[in-house]
Amino acid sequence: MKPEAKGLWLGALGVMIFALTLPMTRLASGTAEAPQMSAVFIALGRAAVAGLLSAAFLLATRAPWPRRDEWRALAITSGGVVFGFPLLTSIAMRHVEAIHASVIVGLLPLATAAVGAWLHRQRPSTGFWLSALAGSLLVAAFALRGSSASGIAIQPADGLLVAAIACGAVGYGWGGRLSQRMRAEHVICWALVISLPLTLPAALLSRPQAALAPAVWGAFAYVAVFSMWLGFFAWYRGLALGGTVRVSQVQLIQPFLGMLFAVPLLGETLDAVTLCFAVAVIATVFIGRKMPVRAAP
Repeated sequence: MKPEAKGLWLGALGVMIFALTLPMTRLASGTAEAPQMSAVFIALGRAAVAGLLSAAFLLATRAPWPRRDEWRALAITSGGVVFGFPLLTSIAMRHVEAIHASVIVGLLPLATAAVGAWLHRQRPSTGFWLSALAGSLLVAAFALRGSSASGIAIQPADGLLVAAIACGAVGYGWGGRLSQRMRAEHVICWALVISLPLTLPAALLSRPQAALAPAVWGAFAYVAVFSMWLGFFAWYRGLALGGTVRVSQVQLIQPFLGMLFAVPLLGETLDAVTLCFAVAVIATVFIGRKMPVRAAP
């Protein structure tokens, strides 16, 4: 299998893991009427758990220390995917449904492609940008359609989700760049380990004091082990093999996978129109895959 194709498949695996993040976060945080875990504990607690697992993994694999010029990129990656995206989405998920949030976060691939093109000095073709824009517009159209059909209007929490998109795009872009020089698994592990001095005390201070249902702890365990750790093994490796600009577009299918998972987990609804939008978005991903992405002179 060609490296680019392998990168796309690994990226798709990462996206499948990430697609459960918002429904699981919603399950762990509860609603404004019936709150469960705090947003701070969900975001920083999951990073602390993943950070401890990462420290053990780095020791077990005898990972070399990052080079001096890699620490800055690791800090930026950490700020995006360890702190920014998890904390902002955890706060927002108490106030919006998982389906609504999944649609807003569907703009992340376009943002990631833009960051990746800048970092890697690439010039995607006009056809690629048109495909990426078409996919993003389909996601936006779906959001507007949902707002008018079900009364779900643009909400203040959407601002948090937009800020989370910016953080995620930066973290994905810099992490994908590092994965071309380091093992993909080591990138997220080091980003989590250097965050432990902040995440571990914050997790201990914000831990739940009341008894919670096993399903709530199960949701937290998922976002800690899979969303915050194992998913990045596949995702960053996919970005390194297939290129951040191209593989990032696989994430366009994440909102619809998230909606699909939200149906049995949260009792939310999914209709035929949503499935049609999903098929159309997937088509833009395959079209964009055929468009050239050139290195800048």
